[in-house]
Amino acid sequence: MTKSLMLQGTGSNVGKSVLVAGLCRLAKNRGLRVMPFKPQNMSNNAAVALCGDGSGGEIGRAQWLQALACGVPPHVDMNPVLLKPQTETGSQIIVQGKIYGSAGGREYQSLRQELLEPVLDSFERIKKQTDLVLVEGAGSPAEINLRRHDIANMGFALAGDVPVALVGDIDRGGVIASLVGTHTILDKKDREQIKGFLINKFRGDVTLFDEGREQIRSFTNWKDFGVLPWLDAVANLPEEDSVWFDNHLFGNETENQQGTIKIVVPVFSRIANFDDLDPLKGEEDVQLIFLQRGQNIPEDADMIVLAGSKSTISDMAEMERNGWASQIRRFANGGGQIIGICGGYQMLGTKIFDPQNIEGNISEISALGLLDIKTVLSGGKTVRVSEAISKEYDVVLGGYEIHLGESNGPDCNQAMMELGQAPHGACSGDGRIRGCYLHGLFSNDDYRVHVIRSLGGNSSGINYLHGVETALDALANEMDRHLDIDGLLDM
Repeated sequence: MTKSLMLQGTGSNVGKSVLVAGLCRLAKNRGLRVMPFKPQNMSNNAAVALCGDGSGGEIGRAQWLQALACGVPPHVDMNPVLLKPQTETGSQIIVQGKIYGSAGGREYQSLRQELLEPVLDSFERIKKQTDLVLVEGAGSPAEINLRRHDIANMGFALAGDVPVALVGDIDRGGVIASLVGTHTILDKKDREQIKGFLINKFRGDVTLFDEGREQIRSFTNWKDFGVLPWLDAVANLPEEDSVWFDNHLFGNETENQQGTIKIVVPVFSRIANFDDLDPLKGEEDVQLIFLQRGQNIPEDADMIVLAGSKSTISDMAEMERNGWASQIRRFANGGGQIIGICGGYQMLGTKIFDPQNIEGNISEISALGLLDIKTVLSGGKTVRVSEAISKEYDVVLGGYEIHLGESNGPDCNQAMMELGQAPHGACSGDGRIRGCYLHGLFSNDDYRVHVIRSLGGNSSGINYLHGVETALDALANEMDRHLDIDGLLDM
């Protein structure tokens, strides 16, 4: 019989995604057939996975990483419900890889119970293929105001009869209150489904928290699965959602202050698939600068990268309002280099049309005008793994596409790449401005090296995906060392 275990958290961003990935790798290294599962995810960082009919569908990037940790191909059943925020109050709903519709927060509450059926269907299919399913919760079970229709935490755990370990983040403070408080406010059935707890992100001497652990055990009667220290290896894993921006890089604070090359990324409100930039963080000669609203593009920037967007028209309008659009045009006119990916590519053109009002009530907007192309958003979404050849550097490019709409115009005659033996993307006449729909561009080591050298820098030539694999192994080893893994698996 297939076994399963669920990690839930006392809140968002306590490290659930990373811990499930580490457990996946650890179980794989122990010889188990293991797969990840997340009933409901909310993220604009999506990955391409296989659907039951052999086509491509969308799942959260975290489940893509967890599948990599398991050594198995990603499948849409690993994340049957994915919410992709489009506005402050509404999201696109992806069910088993395909667009199901859009809904506001209140409307979605009434939809959740009907989505429990496909969630459980996907879970059963995953169980039939493996020895162990490692499940990740979303947010916190302590949000008891959402419990009635919950499919992400306790609602799923009880429906699927999955035991739960609760994760607390000590780095943010108040971990005792978070764990004990969760125990206090849950009803009896939910509380009994939680078998134990673990502490994540501890800095310093772990023994200093021995008394705190005893107090948690005393209040909750939950099993103590251990304390995991702050792990540097986690920095080499892709980021899942935009909470990372709130806690890490903004303004002139960068991963590498000593780098000679400045690559600037404006952070749109609906930025998507920003893990496209992760490979640049590991380059010693690159200062990767993420700008928040109100900050100006540095005058000494060497390149601007416009990332993807879940709501391209809205983000383009925002860039006009906050002054980024005029700064980007001025940067381009001064000889600067710009690369646009997906939504960022669409913004580089002259116009974006939305005749079906897919993104909202704006049917047309002027874009940056740096590429002579126009984009028309359509109802059909392209979701596929792709391979291309860079026309600029003649290197192989692996990646994936997730986008609405098509872009066409004279600058497409100067294609950025050949994708499936057809021209793809566009470049300006002098080649300084270019764009494409291929996500994962900078994960291609040869391409990244060429780009950095074109800016006058030196690339370390790191193998990005090898670094991710190494980080997963290091994470698994540290979890094996510091946590009661046998106790977790015994659940």
